[in-house]
Amino acid sequence: MSPTQPQSVPELQQAALEGAFGPLPGELAVTSAFWLHHTTRLAGSQVTYRNHYLLLRSGDAFGACSFEAGELPPDFCAEASGHTLDTLLRHESAPVRVAALDAYLGRVRPHRDAAEADTVTLPTGTPEERARARDAAVAGLLDIAPGAKVALIGVVNPLVAAIREQGGVPLPCDFNLRTTNWGDPVTDDMDQVLDAADAVVATGMTLSNGSFDRILEHCRKHALPLVVYAQTGSAVARAFLGAGVTALSAEPFPFSQFSADATALYRYRVGQA
Repeated sequence: MSPTQPQSVPELQQAALEGAFGPLPGELAVTSAFWLHHTTRLAGSQVTYRNHYLLLRSGDAFGACSFEAGELPPDFCAEASGHTLDTLLRHESAPVRVAALDAYLGRVRPHRDAAEADTVTLPTGTPEERARARDAAVAGLLDIAPGAKVALIGVVNPLVAAIREQGGVPLPCDFNLRTTNWGDPVTDDMDQVLDAADAVVATGMTLSNGSFDRILEHCRKHALPLVVYAQTGSAVARAFLGAGVTALSAEPFPFSQFSADATALYRYRVGQA
């Protein structure tokens, strides 16, 4: 069965359930499930990042989804191992569905085997060294015209700096931060920054909070470039390259912050052979 390009996450989910990308999800089981609460404050930073992740392993792939505190209890994992992916793709919790979809798509088409991906090796090193390498890899996907207003949905301070260095004007939006490292106000009104934007940079966390499809539709409607940087749902976001997403930094587990050893992320661009 040859899949058509999905236009939304529910369309992608349904296509996966119907076996459009290979084996039926009912034939693939989750071996292990992880619930992680993780905090980071890098040297010299005034910001402590607080993240919760669900990770589902199926075969040689890990599906990942971040979520807000209290959205998914730790005891979910007690019974998740052994379920088939079709069951979890139909789960009532959005983070569970996204993690299951990411595991499925990452298993049937691993990033490491994607000929069109530019593989970037994050070096062995300290958290600061690895974070700088990761942020530089993401910033390398930006192609901003001087004076362009760039909606940054999910604020990462080095991306604020990278947008400015390329002559762009960052419009930061985040649910959990109120200012950038430089004191720029951060709004929690996504529509406000989208309406003013000439380009958009968004985190994969928009998959878990339900805003990804709105961003995708806005960028398609207004022909805006959309760069996604994703630990959450990296294989899910990849499915929308050419259908709203123009570039992607995909970082499957283990994420840079969970390892001191060299790990890979994968950069995609529309039209890249």
